[in-house]
Parts: sequence; structure tokens; C-alpha cells
Amino acid sequence: MADAKTVRRSYQSGTGRRKTAIARVRLCDGSGQININGRPLDVYFTEEKDRRAVLGPLELVEMHNKLDLFVNVQGGGFTGQAGAISQGVARALKTMFGGTETAAEGDEESPAGGMVKKLRDSGYLTRDGRMKERKKYGLKAARKAFQFSKR
Repeated sequence: MADAKTVRRSYQSGTGRRKTAIARVRLCDGSGQININGRPLDVYFTEEKDRRAVLGPLELVEMHNKLDLFVNVQGGGFTGQAGAISQGVARALKTMFGGTETAAEGDEESPAGGMVKKLRDSGYLTRDGRMKERKKYGLKAARKAFQFSKR
């Protein structure tokens, strides 16, 4: 009885990072269900721009209603988490349909090669390396100083 209920799915995973947020993403064939830390996308992200960031790579390759997405994300704020999820989804799509790097990028006529090229050209596979600058000694913030008085 238990064997009939358990369906074995094959997952593809990808890791995304943005500022201090880290997202572990798992993709599998399905109906377009998106779960982020056990909650649906609309409940987790209240801002429309964050939802669009998560769905961007899926809509670019037209797989929005064909894949299920399961995400574990921690650290950072909502915008950083959305950016991390976006990169993780793009990397998972790349492993799911791209195969190896050289085969996918070298053969642009194949659908997988075109998909990886679309993702790369749109910037979804590139890590945004901007981080918060640390506070320096003797200053109010990273660069802001106390008001200077000559007299």
C-alpha cells in the first residue's frame, strides 16, 4: 500500500547567493507549484518585484507551469532572498536541461544550449557580488563621518 502512494521524483538542485542570503533550490516535473520555506510564493513574498525575480528564469525559458519548485532560503532580507532564489532556479534549470557546460554552450542550435545562453545573457546565472561595506573605526558608518568643526 505504501509503495503505491510514494512516487519517486527526480530532482535537480541549484544554489543561489545574493548579499548574505543563501537559497537551496530543487526543481522537478510538476504543475507549477512553488514552495519557499514551506509556504507558497504569494504568502512568502508580499512585494510584486520579489515574486517577479523568483519567476523570472522560469518565464524566460517558458517552464512556469511545467516545473515544481521547492526552496530553502535563509539569511538576508526579502530582496536578497529573492535574488538568491532567482540564481538558484537558473542554476537548477541549467543542470536539468543543459547537461555539461561545454556541450550546452558550444551547441547553440540544441534547445538546451539555447536555454543556457538565454539564462546567461539575461544575467540570471551571474552572481551579484555587491556586499554591504563594513563600518570603519572612528566613523558613524562605513563612510559617514562625524561633523567636522574647525573652531
